[in-house]
Amino acid sequence: MTSLSVDTAEETQTLAVRPRLDHVDAIRPVKQFGVVTTHSVNFFAPAASLAAGATLMLLHVSREAFLFVSACMLAYANPDLARIQWKTFARRRAASILVPYACWTVIYWAVTATFPLSSAAEELHRLLHLFFTGYYQLYYLLVIAQFYVLFPLFMLVIRATRRHPLRLLAASAVLQLTITSLMHWSVLPTHMQGYWATREISSYQLYLVGGCLAAVHLHEFERWLIDHARVVVASTIATAIVAEAWYVLAARHVLAWMGGPSDPFQPIVVPFNVGAILSLYLLGRVMVSSERSARFRAWVRRGSDRSYGIFLGHMVFVSILVDVHWGRLRSTVPWPIIVAGGAVLAYGSAWMLSALLSRTPASMALTGQRRRRRSAPAGAGAPTLTSAA
Repeated sequence: MTSLSVDTAEETQTLAVRPRLDHVDAIRPVKQFGVVTTHSVNFFAPAASLAAGATLMLLHVSREAFLFVSACMLAYANPDLARIQWKTFARRRAASILVPYACWTVIYWAVTATFPLSSAAEELHRLLHLFFTGYYQLYYLLVIAQFYVLFPLFMLVIRATRRHPLRLLAASAVLQLTITSLMHWSVLPTHMQGYWATREISSYQLYLVGGCLAAVHLHEFERWLIDHARVVVASTIATAIVAEAWYVLAARHVLAWMGGPSDPFQPIVVPFNVGAILSLYLLGRVMVSSERSARFRAWVRRGSDRSYGIFLGHMVFVSILVDVHWGRLRSTVPWPIIVAGGAVLAYGSAWMLSALLSRTPASMALTGQRRRRRSAPAGAGAPTLTSAA
């Protein structure tokens, strides 16, 4: 494979010589719906349901897809470390990640407060705990922040192995399987398992390395993926079936060595994660193809615009559904319908909230994007590669 190069690493100038990755942007609303659905299953499906647990195991791929897309876009926008203006890089990353993280942490702290309020010291402790551990879905941003700090190291390794990208990918895959296996069977220290592992970059390095490699070797990667599209999709289905069988056997304690079925990181699901991300990449190309109608592609673009705001705010609406006892409808309606309905309601409400916030002065702080003006012409206001990255 040969690497791609540009004349400058300034992101705005990069856009002038490199095409926008619309198909990667198109993945965002799809995987974001996966995130919302995951949380809908968590809150509205029966806790003891075998089917719900098996569904959750596969839905967790939305987390890895989130990181793959973020790494791909960032590496694509910044292919040459020597020409990056690091002050600008840090300022943009802080504006898109740290500020929304801080704002929404305060919002969720207020939303989850119980009345009457406890002492000021206890409330301050709860707020600081949320800041350092990440409220529910916001921990994704903690992982992304770690990646931003280590991004130069990632790119140095990728550049050093530019002639042997498959070797690097294979080594990363072996490392991922090893780490995941050691977590699953409780070999690693406690702080590298379960809750804490979800907030550590080491738990996701394969997907970050894969995203960077896809960006650096974009033409070769896409050509291979298109040529092997049927094999990729078939393999994804096959690995999903294997992973589900593993889950059922573990849940029923057929083979004790399989470990706990509730573990968010299971080695058996790594091949499915890879296949699902590649399949989503193919879906993104289909969604923005010129064969799709202009109206459809416009909605895909809007979905991409709104996806970050949906990610940040959707738990507000999930919490509202919990407060109005949405889950109790399971007594009269099958739980899959309740889960699907809850996901659609939360996703749609968060979409509208994101659209509303994007037109306010608080847009950057609450949606991670610059404010959109009502007078903007059709098609304006779409995120640039810089903001999307």
